Amino acid sequence: MFDLTMIVVSLVIGMGIFRTPKNVAAQAGSADMFFLAWIIGGVVALCGALTYAEIGSRYPVTGGYYKIFSYCYHPSIAFAINCIILVSNAASLAGVALIGSEYLANIFFKGSAHADTIKLTISTLAIVIFYGVNLLGLKMSAYTQNILTIIKIGLVVLLIGALFTGDYANTFTSVTAPGNSWKDSLKAFGACLVAVSFTFGGYQQTINFGGEVRNPSRVMPRSIFLGIAIITVLYLAINYTYYKVIGFGNLKEAESIAAILAAKLFGERGFTILSLLLFLSVLAYVNVLLMSNPSVMYAMSEEGVLPAVFRKKSPRRNVMLTSLSTFAALCIITLFYGKTFDEILNHTIFLDSIGMATSAATIFILRKKNVKQEGKELYTTKWYPLLPVIFIATYLFVGASIAINTPKAAKVSVLVFMVFFILYFVLQFFKKTTNNKAIN
Repeated sequence: MFDLTMIVVSLVIGMGIFRTPKNVAAQAGSADMFFLAWIIGGVVALCGALTYAEIGSRYPVTGGYYKIFSYCYHPSIAFAINCIILVSNAASLAGVALIGSEYLANIFFKGSAHADTIKLTISTLAIVIFYGVNLLGLKMSAYTQNILTIIKIGLVVLLIGALFTGDYANTFTSVTAPGNSWKDSLKAFGACLVAVSFTFGGYQQTINFGGEVRNPSRVMPRSIFLGIAIITVLYLAINYTYYKVIGFGNLKEAESIAAILAAKLFGERGFTILSLLLFLSVLAYVNVLLMSNPSVMYAMSEEGVLPAVFRKKSPRRNVMLTSLSTFAALCIITLFYGKTFDEILNHTIFLDSIGMATSAATIFILRKKNVKQEGKELYTTKWYPLLPVIFIATYLFVGASIAINTPKAAKVSVLVFMVFFILYFVLQFFKKTTNNKAIN
């Protein structure tokens, strides 16, 4: 139970909490709405994690979500969804790299007239360096991952300590600002959930553990509930610290919000040290995504939906050369297309909205077909179908909010999905043509 709880916590707590509160504050009409968005985010994460746990228990997944999408929908949908998940992960990596570059740039290049170029350069170098590291065959052990998780939690707890270093007097404001209609408030709340969804992301990986946990009917719900509860409490606590120390009005415009809290604790030296630590944490995240995502392309190639070249490995170090290079290139392309964290965020979460809603909906198909593993205890989500319905409806709401507030991001994301959908049939046509020639 402890192991699975720590896995849930490590999957979710990343770098977002050190940047996205600024985005949420900028969209929220008040401090009340700001905190309500984080509470709702925790509830939705719990609904999603429990839903994915049952999906994984009924239909253990390997190689990303491809097999489960292929079984429940169609291989073309599976291909397109897995590809947009890869694009979303690349965008997430690029976005997090930009978060780290903001902290580093504020140490060495504060006030520079070329701030955006500097951040792009630092982010690109981080991707290139760890692309090179992965070409050498570096493997990050579970022990190292646990240490990094503890460091991240420690950083959050350390920052919360800023609350006890002085007398801060910020007051809450009403939920709806004067003159705002309920439509305006709903629109603002949807915009808040975009950044909150990014920060709570990661729990969907519980789909990979549903078939592996002993005594899942007892362990799964308790571990997931405890893990999400820990995350939600930490997020609310650190956001309350931001609110009290920086101030709700200043939070909307503040740069390097976590480092500002460190400065309150330890002065200017604390600002510098924490900024460097946060950048190192970003490098660890970049490395993890560069290691994990090429395996999805490798698995899709084994399934025959990507060309065989994606299964190519280096003879000496057993590195997935084509898959790793493709994903690294995708990260850099996404970085230079989006250029800023805010722009990348909208594309990432809109793609996630498609992937989350369609993947969570497979629980209805699996239940209808009564799919389950023979000889293994099945984990089933309590309060079905309420939890998956809440989860799917929330992500549809978030996707709709992005489409209304930033239509360009939604249009580009839909176009990307359609390109991959068509690409599936193109690849299948060439595969069939090649096979026919080989037979003849």
